[in-house]
Parts: sequence; structure tokens; C-alpha cells
Amino acid sequence: MMAFQTKIAGSKFFDPACGSGNFLTETYISLRRLENETINELQGGQIVLGEAFNPIKVSIGQFYGIEINDFAVTVAKTALWIAESQMMKETEDIVHMSLNFLPLKSYANIVEGNALRIDWESVVSKHELNYIIGNPPFVGFKFASETQKQDMKTVFVEVKPALLDYVCCWYKKAAEYIQDSECEVAFVSTNSVSQGQMAGDLWSFLLRQYRISINFAWRSFVWDSESSNTAKVHVVIISFSMLPRTKKFLFSGDNVKKVFNISPYLIEGDNTIILSRKTPICDVPLITMGNQAMDGGNLIIEEKDYNEFISKEPQAIPFIKRYMMGYEFINNKKRWCLWLVNCSPSQLRNMPHVMKRVRAVQEMRAASNDAGARKKAETPMLFREQRNPAKFVAIPIVSSERRRYIPLGYLDDSVIAGNKLFIIPDAEIYHFGVLTSNVHMAWMRTVAARLKSDYTYSKDVVYNNFPWPNPTDEQRKKIEQTAQTILDVRGLYPDSSLADLYDELAMPSELRKAHQKNDRAVMQAYGFSIKDTTEESCVAELMKLYQQLTMV
Repeated sequence: MMAFQTKIAGSKFFDPACGSGNFLTETYISLRRLENETINELQGGQIVLGEAFNPIKVSIGQFYGIEINDFAVTVAKTALWIAESQMMKETEDIVHMSLNFLPLKSYANIVEGNALRIDWESVVSKHELNYIIGNPPFVGFKFASETQKQDMKTVFVEVKPALLDYVCCWYKKAAEYIQDSECEVAFVSTNSVSQGQMAGDLWSFLLRQYRISINFAWRSFVWDSESSNTAKVHVVIISFSMLPRTKKFLFSGDNVKKVFNISPYLIEGDNTIILSRKTPICDVPLITMGNQAMDGGNLIIEEKDYNEFISKEPQAIPFIKRYMMGYEFINNKKRWCLWLVNCSPSQLRNMPHVMKRVRAVQEMRAASNDAGARKKAETPMLFREQRNPAKFVAIPIVSSERRRYIPLGYLDDSVIAGNKLFIIPDAEIYHFGVLTSNVHMAWMRTVAARLKSDYTYSKDVVYNNFPWPNPTDEQRKKIEQTAQTILDVRGLYPDSSLADLYDELAMPSELRKAHQKNDRAVMQAYGFSIKDTTEESCVAELMKLYQQLTMV
């Protein structure tokens, strides 16, 4: 017991973004409670006499932090002093005597400064330190301030940090700091660090440059703030070090699993990294984004405005098409757009209400700070892109995680796909079958980014890196049949949107069975065991196929 007390009293903790000291304070309190249990066992409830007697070895001097806000530094120090005083009282109840204690004389190692500009060795030596903990700032790369962008450039000298979240700086600084030490790191951070392109960019660098190993991880969960005004944050916990543990644990909800290795995507498996690529890794149709209007909303006709608009401008009807972003596609909501690709100048000038909208587009683009937008002011009657294939598979970029399958389907040239839909113009029914299968969905759930917890599909990470099967003619024909059945069953419910059909509670049994048959057909094309393959083992096999396809 004494050895245990000595061990915890000799451990040092460092939070390089400590804020008001919550992580440090809670860690101190937890250690002191362990120590009090130890003291209770050692003392056996007896009163110990002696003026110099002090059974406490754990001290706030074991805790270090960096915080940029001066007021937060003061709060953090005060919080540690208060915690020290409170835990002293608990110890006094155990030893049945008063202990001499002046908390303001205790040492709190909280340094004021920018953790991304300070040498962490100047705060505490890595050879004395045991653990780095904390929850660095949750700031997405799109929302970083100019100062934060400069911080990122300072930290990521070797790589471009353009698409990395601000929190990635702490991962890099920590990985660099712990080199040649036994120190372990554990950060709570946004789940973006283990998803999508960011996971590939960040971890390919960290693993290559610093040879770190993930020792335990908690997969994405919602971290509720005590404040009712604060949005819920979807986070992960990742621990890493230079010295890999022999026992590694992967947590998901209330479940924990001992694993041989934890990949950067927080699944059991090797450290395969999926990097962004511009073309498919297999011989399959090209995927592209739908049309970005870049129009300030002027070429779009909302449902509430449609009847009034066509009554005022009936000549525009031949140039109006259904317009779908991901939301309209999934929910079958109605929007229209002016698609003036084949509209002659004379026709355009004879439609004053259309001309008014086109003029507004021209003014908006001409006033833009973007040179590309200003160039498009020369053709204000057109979308930025004009992609309108005769038939195509549409994949919504954002879809709810509550759905087992991303709802995807066929559209034709009566619909203009917006830039929240991906389109695959040359996709055959076979391609639709593979893409809508549980195999592809398992791959997507692992490597795609998330918007909060919703899936964010990516052409460059998800689609272009997906390892397709090499089916026999018979297997391919089977997939075509099962895929067509899915479409046929959908057709039985013309009044239901894809959101209705793919709600896990409302999904028709015929549709679920059709998908299950398609799933089995696709798994057979891969050679996967229908009985024994789990989603994790499926992804592990896909990762192996990906490695084979990318070997040079």
C-alpha cells in the first residue's frame, strides 16, 4: 500500500490547454481520494500522535498547465488550492486529527501563455512527466481566427495545415514533445481528428514522423455541456505514446474491447491511412459534385414562390427544372431553378422577371472578392457548372447516422443536382447495387467525415478509395437483380420520401428484405462469409484490399 501511495505521489500531470483547470483539479481530487483510501488502510482507523505527522504525499505540485487567458490561470490556481483544502478535510476525518495546512503557500504550476508558442520543456521536463491530459480548443479550420491560423502555420512547419482543425496542433506538439520519453498523452477532442480527410492528413504525418502508438481510444460520443446554451459536441478520446502498450482498449458507448491495435479511424486494425485521391482506385465510373449555383439565391425558385412566378412569367416554364440538394432529394421537397443553358438572348430579354433575377446574379458575382466569381459575372444566366446528364446516380453528401443505408438513387435530366449531391453519370445498376450495400456503408462509416454525427460522404476519400469487388458474370448479374428489386420496392410507395423509406422504424419489410438480399449478393462477390463477417471484420478486409491496390 505504501508503494502504491509513493507511486501516485510521484506521478506528474500536464494539461497544455488547461482553461480553468477542470482536468487538473478532477485528476488531483481522484488521486487524493485514492490516497485517502490507502491512508485509511494503512492507519486502520487509529489516531496517530505526533506533531510532525502528515500522511499526505500527493500534492498539487505534481500538476502543470498552460493557459492563454490570464483570468483562467488565476481560476485554475484557485481551483487547485480549494481542492487541496477540501481533500485535506477528508484526510483529517480519516486520521481523526487536525493537519497543519495553509493552501495559499502550496505550489500551483500554471503558466500563462500560448501553448502553441511556448516550449513545453520550459514548463516541465518530459523525462519527469508521466501524463499529458486535456481538451484543447474545439475550433474547426473554417472558423479559425487569423491568430490561430498563424499558430497552426508555426506548429505545422512540415505540412500544410489548411484543412486541419486547430486541435490538431496539440496532437502534433504532444507527439513531438514525448519523443524519447515514457510519457503518455490522452486528449478529448472533436471527432474530426479520426474521420475523413483530416484523419488521413493528420495521422499519416504523426505516425510517419513520430512513430507514436494509440494505446486506448473512446469512439465518438456526445459530450453534453452543463450550459443549456451550448451546442452538443461530438468528441473522441485518444491516448498515445512512444511506447506501445501490450494491452490496448477500444471503448464504444458502454462497451470495451481489448484489441491488438487501434487504427487512426478508432477501429481494431492496422494503421492503414486513407488519403484523398482525385480518381477512383478501381475501374469504375467517375463521380463528381452537382452544380453550384453561385447566384445569391436568384436562380432558385422556392416552392412558396413558384406559382406566383410562373403566373407572372409563363414564358419561363420551359427553362424551369426541379432543383435538388441533398435535403430535397432525401425528403422529396420541391424547389425549382432557372436552367437557362439553351435560352437565347431574345428569349431571355422577353422575360422581364427572369432578367431581374439574372441582373441580381451579375451584380452579386461582380461584387465578389473571388476572382473566379467575378469571371462568372460574364455569364450571369448560368450556374457556375452546367452538369445535367440524362441519367445518374445521386448520393446526398450529408445523411443521418440513424439510417443504416445512405439513401441513394437514380435521377434524370428533369432534375438539376445541386452541390450537396454527388452525381455518377455513367453508373449502371450494378454500381448502384454495390454502393447501396452494407459493405460500402461499412466503409463509409469508417472513413467518412461527420457533420456532428451525421455522415458526410466524400468523393475523394470514400468513393475514390473504395475497393470494389471482382465479381464473376453470375455474381454481377445477381447484384444487378437485387439492386433492381430495391428500386422496384421503392416504387411501391410513391407517396413516401426516401426519408420515410429509410427510417429504421418505418422501413417497409419488403425494402429491408430487398436490401438484405443485395447485401448478401455483394458480400458473396467479395468472398466474404455471410455468417461470420461483422462490420469491423468487413472493414478490415477492405483495408487489406485497399493496401493491395495501392502497393507500388
